[in-house]
Amino acid sequence: MAEQKVEAVERALALLDCFNDGSAMLSLAQLAERTGMYRSTILRLAGSLQRNGYLTRDADGQFRLGATLWRLGSLYERSFKLADYVRPVLADVAHRTEETAVYYIREGDQRICLYRHESSQSIRHHQEEGVALPLDRGAGGHILTAFTTGTGDFYEGVRKAGYYISMGERDPQTTAVAVPVFGIRNEFAGALGAVGARSRMDQARAEEIKDVLLERAGALSTTLGGKTELRGTIVANH
Repeated sequence: MAEQKVEAVERALALLDCFNDGSAMLSLAQLAERTGMYRSTILRLAGSLQRNGYLTRDADGQFRLGATLWRLGSLYERSFKLADYVRPVLADVAHRTEETAVYYIREGDQRICLYRHESSQSIRHHQEEGVALPLDRGAGGHILTAFTTGTGDFYEGVRKAGYYISMGERDPQTTAVAVPVFGIRNEFAGALGAVGARSRMDQARAEEIKDVLLERAGALSTTLGGKTELRGTIVANH
């Protein structure tokens, strides 16, 4: 069944979204410019948001986010468990690609395999959750570096691409594909990837898997409060 939309709610949320760039305050004119709404409409919606604490308006007419959002954010942070969101995505990636799905984070100069979901294939990549791996090789390592401290043309290319394919780079018998995941305030959260036997994952298959990862990473980023546009031009290592 198609999702139903309540126009007034959609517009009110659009006003709150105007602060996504980190603006501490916005004028009525700025809200009108960013939303394309009439000022009278903005004032009507803002009145409801103010009454419920989602917006405040200073004496000089500037709008700010209200304390209710901070309270809800604090409640969300206390109840948030990353595994509850990542593990279903890994299970879906493993099912759709028939390869092992992994989620990496960076800790210092290492990448940590935080979560994984095993492939159903009899010949598959295997490592334990929590294992530390190098950052300087492998698809997951390059994504983690590119979106944290990586500089230079190589990592600029990875960032522009939005994904990386590694064929036999860390392990000559495996191919890996990885893409970035973003969280609250569009901050980089980790790398979502798939790893499998190189005999099965040639370049064409790796690119197909890349599309699955981009789709699922986009959905996961949205769930975590981040951006969803991850697609770019391929950067491959042979």
